[in-house]
Amino acid sequence: MLQSGGDLGASLYKTWSKGQKREEIARLVAGLHNGLPLGVVCNMVTLIAGSKKQARQHFRELMNEQERAAAVARETGAMRQVAEEYLLS
Repeated sequence: MLQSGGDLGASLYKTWSKGQKREEIARLVAGLHNGLPLGVVCNMVTLIAGSKKQARQHFRELMNEQERAAAVARETGAMRQVAEEYLLS
C-alpha cells in the first residue's frame, strides 16, 4: 500500500541506514537484470538513494560499464534518454 501523500515510501527510506539502502538498491538492480522495467528501477533507486546524483552513483557501483550500456541499448524513445542520464552520465 502506498504511503499517504503518494510518496512511495520516500519518508521511510530517509530513516534507513546506508547499508539498508544499498541492499534494497542491489535488489532492484538484480530485478533490472531479470526484466524489471528500467523506468521503475530508476524511480525507486532515486527515492531510496535520496537524489538522482546518488542513484547514478549506486548504478555505477553495482553495474559494470557493459551492463549499463546494454541496459541503455534495450530502451527506445524517451526512456532511452532517461536511461542514458542514469546509466551513462
